[in-house]
Amino acid sequence: MNEKNEMSIRFDSYSVNEGFARVAVAAFLSDLDPTLDELADVKTAVSEAVTNSIIHGYDNRIGKIYVSCIKQNQQIQIEVVDYGKGIEDVGKAKEPFYTTRPELERSGMGFAFMEAFMDDVEVDSAPGQGTTVRMVKQLGTGE
Repeated sequence: MNEKNEMSIRFDSYSVNEGFARVAVAAFLSDLDPTLDELADVKTAVSEAVTNSIIHGYDNRIGKIYVSCIKQNQQIQIEVVDYGKGIEDVGKAKEPFYTTRPELERSGMGFAFMEAFMDDVEVDSAPGQGTTVRMVKQLGTGE
């Protein structure tokens, strides 16, 4: 597919909506004929980003999460946005095993998984303003 195709969805930050986001993104990229591994990678990365918004961004209150995707030339770009409490130190938050919610038995591996499964991950965040996670994956590379 050489033409650019875009989609976006908005949903409440209920934990049940994490599965909806995974399936919606997977369905959107299905015509790019991803391998099962590529599909699993993207679904896991989306799951981690959305879960971070639910657990950390909105911290027990309901807010909106926005997921948008652009696909073109066997590449998928995904953006997950929340307007929650934001991240004080993105570098620290991206360290494996670091979590601000140990009482919830969080593993602190969300960003590490996103970075392992996607080709590029960027995180923009400001305290009190929310977080944007941008992820890119090239499909069909045989990796």
